[in-house]
Amino acid sequence: EVKIPCLTVSTNVSLDGVDTSSVLSQLISAVAKIMARPHSYVMAALEGSIPTCFGGTEEPAAFGELVSMGALNPELNNKLTAEIASILETNLSVPKSRFFLKFYDIQATSLYSFHFNEITFVTFFSFSDVTQHFSFISFPCRAIIAD
Repeated sequence: EVKIPCLTVSTNVSLDGVDTSSVLSQLISAVAKIMARPHSYVMAALEGSIPTCFGGTEEPAAFGELVSMGALNPELNNKLTAEIASILETNLSVPKSRFFLKFYDIQATSLYSFHFNEITFVTFFSFSDVTQHFSFISFPCRAIIAD
């Protein structure tokens, strides 16, 4: 089973003076634990000072995106949202009520769009029938999703 999650979080909070390495480490640990994956398979990105207005105010808020291939379900999504929101509230003072997390559930054939180390994931894993072998993979990261 291959799951390579990537979480992206954008916030209007300035990251100046924030130990971003610690925040990223906490985010990676949370995703790895909840999705039952090794830390070495998880990627996280944190963007700060992004102009954001939510509920008519520019008070601290955040938006996250997580892409997964067939591994998402309401229970897992709730656990991920709660843990990530807690990390953001503790480290960035973003109230849990001002955080949205969007989940992407992509199809196995999307592996042809994913590249790592100059090759597609299909080539990397040497599987000819992507649908058969990758019906359970998760690949989060909005930067690599084409609309």
